Amino acid sequence: MTSLRERIVKNVVTILKERADPGFRLVTREPFNVAELAITQFPAVLVNFAGEERTSVSMGAPAVGRRTGQISLELRGFVRGNELDLKRNELISSVEDALDLDRYLDLRSAGVLDSQVVTIDVIERQPPLAEVLITFVINYNYLRGSQA
Repeated sequence: MTSLRERIVKNVVTILKERADPGFRLVTREPFNVAELAITQFPAVLVNFAGEERTSVSMGAPAVGRRTGQISLELRGFVRGNELDLKRNELISSVEDALDLDRYLDLRSAGVLDSQVVTIDVIERQPPLAEVLITFVINYNYLRGSQA
């Protein structure tokens, strides 16, 4: 069985891939050289697992009890062309809109409590490229010994 962590990341990728208008031409978890992308592959989003924090909320016998976790994902967005600030802002809005449609990421019954964009950083690049780093946080809970 796939871990909840992996299901969360896969669902984020799927949600972004299915975004219709404005959509993304490339959404992947595999690193790429942005300078080698074709102009038809923009806007592009790279989804990376950035870390996780866990806390026990109940105690019990070994491997028993409830825990909470917070997963951080880095969403690196890339745009290319003219009007880079406008394109960057459209990419940010599109990511937020797509992920806000279901803040449980279709995993409410699996323990996802909430998700949200928490930071947005502009990464300076040489035009005609622009980059933004969006930190997306998912809060969840699970039983020890389950597939979290």
